[in-house]
Order: sequence, then C-alpha cells, then structure tokens
Amino acid sequence: MKRRDFLNRGGAAGAGAVLLPGLSLGLGGCTPAAAVSAGKTAKNIIFLVSDGMSHGTLSMADNVLRSKYGQTSAWIDLYRNGLAKRALMDTASADSFVTDSAAGGSAWGGGVRVPNGKLNMGKNGEKHEPILQKFKNMGKAVGCVTTVPITHATPASFCVNMKHRKFQAEIAEQYLELKFDVMLGGGTEFFTAQSREDGRDMFAEFKKAGFQVCRNKKELETAPESNKPLLGVFYESGLPYSVDANADQALSEKVPGLSTMTKTAIEKMRKNTAGFVLQVEGGKVDWAAHGNDATALLHDQIEFDRAVQEALNFAEADKNTLVIITTDHGNANPGLVKSKNVNKKFERFFEAKHSNEWIFKELDNTSTLNQIRERVEYASNCAITKEEAKTLFDKLQYDAGGEYNPYKKPFAELSKIQFDYWSIGWSGTNHTQDFVELAAYGAGSEELPPFVLNSDLHNFLLKAAGVNKSDFAPEDSAAKSAFKSV
Repeated sequence: MKRRDFLNRGGAAGAGAVLLPGLSLGLGGCTPAAAVSAGKTAKNIIFLVSDGMSHGTLSMADNVLRSKYGQTSAWIDLYRNGLAKRALMDTASADSFVTDSAAGGSAWGGGVRVPNGKLNMGKNGEKHEPILQKFKNMGKAVGCVTTVPITHATPASFCVNMKHRKFQAEIAEQYLELKFDVMLGGGTEFFTAQSREDGRDMFAEFKKAGFQVCRNKKELETAPESNKPLLGVFYESGLPYSVDANADQALSEKVPGLSTMTKTAIEKMRKNTAGFVLQVEGGKVDWAAHGNDATALLHDQIEFDRAVQEALNFAEADKNTLVIITTDHGNANPGLVKSKNVNKKFERFFEAKHSNEWIFKELDNTSTLNQIRERVEYASNCAITKEEAKTLFDKLQYDAGGEYNPYKKPFAELSKIQFDYWSIGWSGTNHTQDFVELAAYGAGSEELPPFVLNSDLHNFLLKAAGVNKSDFAPEDSAAKSAFKSV
C-alpha cells in the first residue's frame, strides 16, 4: 500500500475494494435512530459488549478496516452518519473506581453496583434479580453469546446471582435450572464429566432437560430450525482468537465466530412472539488487552464489529428493536503512538498473520534464538534482532503467570519489542478507569442521556421495553455509599 493511500483513504470503500466476509460497505442506508425509535417500545433488545475495549481499540480497528480493506466500522459509522445516540458511561463498581467484568456486568444486569468479583450480589449477600430473569418472566426469549466461556463473568452477570465469578461450574448448573433460550460460547471444561470435580455430565443433563446441544459449527447451522432451547459450547476455555481461527481451516470449520453465533441467535429468538433480549460479548477483546496482544485484539474487535452489523441489519428491518453497543471497562489503553514513520509501521502491522498467543504456543525455554526470531517474524511481520530474541528467551525462563497468562509467557515483553515495529503502545496489562463509549440505536434510543452510570442501563432497558416504573429495582443506597468511600 502506498503511503498516500493510507493518508487519503476515505470512510467508504472504493469500487474495487476487497470486503471482509460479512461486513458491508457501511450504514448509509440505515435510518437515523430517532426516526427508527419515534417513541416506540422495544419488542427486542440486543446488548453488545466489547469486553475491556479502550477507546484506542475502537479507533485502531476502524483504521485497519479503512486502510487495509477499504471498509469502515459499523459502530463508528453510526457516529459518522449521525445514526445513533451516543453517551459516555462511568464504569465504577461498588468498591473501586476500576471495575472487573463481574461487577461491571452486574451493574447492568441487576441495576445496582456491587463489589468486584460478585455477580448481582451485594457485600452482605443481598441479591439483585438479573435482567434476563426479569425478561424471561415477561415471556421474552432470552440468551447470551460470547467468545469466552458462556459461564464467564459478563454473560453470567445478566443471568445469575453468585457470590463470586470463579464458581463457573455452579453457574453452569444454574443455567440448567433457568432454561434460557440461547447460550453460546466456550467453556467445555464446565460441562464435561471428565473435567468437572463432581463428575457431572452437564451436556447429558441439558439434553435430558430438552435442550438442543451443539458442540461444533455444523451442528449450530440447524439450530434455528429447532424449537428447543439451545446450548452451544464449542471450545475449552475461550474460543480461539479470530485471527488464528481464520488462518486455520480445521478451527474455522469447527468453531463459529461471534458474528455467526449472533446471527444464529437472532434467527432463532426472533420466532418468539413476545420478542427477545440477547447479550452479545466480544470477551476475548479483554483477554487480548491483558496480554498486550495487538493482532488478537484488533481482529477480535473487527469480528465484534461484524456482530454489531448483524444486530443493526436486524434492527433496521424490524423497526421494533433497541441495539446497545458498549464495553464494561477499558483495559491497558492501547493506541497508535506518534513516532518516526508511524504510518509505515502501522502498515507493517496489517500483514500480521497470528496472535502473540499463537507465537508462544510453540516456544519455551528449550527454543533457540533463531526459532524465536523465525516464529515472531512469520506471525507478526517483525524481523526482530538477536538481542530482542534473547530478551524473550530470558523471559521464557522466569516470567510470572496469572489468570490471563497461565502458561507464563512473556506477552508484555513481546509487545514492547513490537512497539518499535508497529508503533502500537500500551499503558499496562490490566483494567482502567475510563469513561467508555455507549451507543444506542432503534426503539427507545432517543431516551439515552449523554452521560450515564453503568447501573443506569438496567432501568433504561426495562423502560425501553415498556416495563412499568413501579417494577424497577430500587436504588441501592448502600452500594452508592460504599463507592463514595473509595
């Protein structure tokens, strides 16, 4: 790509542009949000969460789409074309300015800020009814779609009460009892008898309870034809990063992407005459940010954007659907940083083939410096030096692990090396306190104020769906007091 092409590329694709599968040329044909909503009650709600998405993630993904593919982000196009209501959201939890996903999601799910780690439960054990249980009781179809375990914090925050997010095996059991209509994601280890401590075969129990159970992409293709509730669990832990799955035919044939799962969920749930409420999470955007893995991050953000497009396509045709697009918190604040030849460096990033996780999968303390250099150059288009390879080799001996780095790989060190080649920088490896992006499109969106607390969205969704104000969850003064003391 010529440098002037990078600088002059516009928001719309040229006539000869190569399109990413499933992405349109933009939203120029959509109706402005105010016209779509026009005081309507939302029959359906699609709530999309790019977990851990800092603003730089959104910006860089749009840059990649425009400069590499001649396309634009569906989310950013809502802003460019004045199609959505836009707000900033305060993401704090009850006990910290910096939330985790359990508390962040519970603010939406239960309408009350709770301490980090808890799912719709206060510090003294108070339970706040999750929003999907409320909508299920109204007769709506409800469900969640995610790229991380379906039992993970964000989907669980719309579904259950749990004293701590770590109890994912117990969350799977609650899903069985709740019998929600669609639950799709990863996390096979919480459903198979071989990996559960209690030896329960949750897949068999879900089938016995009347669920259609899907374990791969092919089985998912027939899901909309069935009237049974649907459980789809496609991979151990989180699903593979999009960039790695797209480069591996076996993975891409077995594991559905977020946009495919979203489209399938909508097709299945739209049959319910009372409407539906669906949460969609790009969960591995957050995991990639924890690992300072720019290739994984931006390709998963682009896949999330494809899911956004599926939701908007449905809402535009339906006219009775509210679409919410947001994140629960920032993470690591990545961004394209001013440097010498910054455009050429970012263009080098466009040719990266695999995630940093893929790079380290075959590297350990027995790897040679040449093996490290060859694998990094092949995957990330960075011809690192012997000295840089030695830095990674040394860290492979001693690097510390953690929840998002169980195999003790030097992700942060590699990202620092990649900065000199890509000019993509990071503030750290953990969640941040950012006020985050919030967009609303469709029925009820005109009521979105320009600044909200995360806990405000619970009642906003209920109101948009026509629930009486008297049925709203009361404000939790204890939670507010706890936050003021931080």
